[in-house]
Amino acid sequence: MTIEQHIEELRAELRNSVDIDERRKIEGELVLAQAECEVIWAEQDGRVSAEPPF
Repeated sequence: MTIEQHIEELRAELRNSVDIDERRKIEGELVLAQAECEVIWAEQDGRVSAEPPF
């Protein structure tokens, strides 16, 4: 599963969730997945280096 697919799956789960605790958990996972996706795009675009700093 790609990160984009994972994000879409989380969005669908969020739309269908009625329990507040479950919604908060999904929202947190969604934020992390979106951040991970942004890092991947930044690495591919050359905006950040994928190499460790040491």
